[in-house]
Amino acid sequence: MQIALFQPDIPQNTGTILRLCACLDVAAHIIEPAGFATSDRRFRRAGMDYLDQVKLMRHDSWPKFEQWRNEGRHRLILFTTKAAGSYLDFRYAASDILLFGRESAGVTAEVVAAADARLLIPIRPELRSLNVAMAAAMALGEALRQTGSGI
Repeated sequence: MQIALFQPDIPQNTGTILRLCACLDVAAHIIEPAGFATSDRRFRRAGMDYLDQVKLMRHDSWPKFEQWRNEGRHRLILFTTKAAGSYLDFRYAASDILLFGRESAGVTAEVVAAADARLLIPIRPELRSLNVAMAAAMALGEALRQTGSGI
């Protein structure tokens, strides 16, 4: 199981997600460009000393990430507020990549088209969305529970 972040733009969320990945021994990917430098103090504070423990791969662009993913034959599972299917009804595989979009803008149409599945975390209809770090934790927890591939 792996997590990928498409052009993240809030350093605290990215640091928190990388900390999650370090704690659960899950590889993480950042698809550039990110909206902050990895030297950003908010990013470092959120990730604390866990950032040195995460298996992190940075990809210069979406096409480079896609090339890497296709070579590894990984299924891409996109979490989006625009999906119809619940993340709880999906059957995950241990080799899946869980993809989360940019906090301010989500993902591009090209990314949506490339996803093997598009999933939603159901919330109250009058509310817009969950924090991306919370969504990543919920999704990763369910995927690891199903696959039995957690620590």
